[in-house]
Amino acid sequence: MPDVVTLWRPTGPEELGLVEASGWRCWPPRLPEQPIFYPVLNEEYAIKIARDWNVPASGAGYVTRFDVRADFLDRYPVQQAGGRTILEYWIPAEDLDELNDNIVGLIEVTRTYPAA
Repeated sequence: MPDVVTLWRPTGPEELGLVEASGWRCWPPRLPEQPIFYPVLNEEYAIKIARDWNVPASGAGYVTRFDVRADFLDRYPVQQAGGRTILEYWIPAEDLDELNDNIVGLIEVTRTYPAA
């Protein structure tokens, strides 16, 4: 088993549908206005985004968890996007296929937040 890093991704229903269509194995290509893929390093931060941003924006929010080979992530510095626990990777859209190739196992939904 390779060394892996567990990442979290808050997402809305449209993106989650594309992940499901992939057999829970990969993230869909970014849209032109999305040059960066932002997986986060802790579930609490992912929960906050899914609940407080995805639900109002798209009617539901989901928290996903997935493992990525550590040696792939080594080339990307961890970014602090706010407070000390608001940590994420900034993966350029053109590297997303390679990230997908380095996912170990399946992408899984850990939490669901429907609109109130």
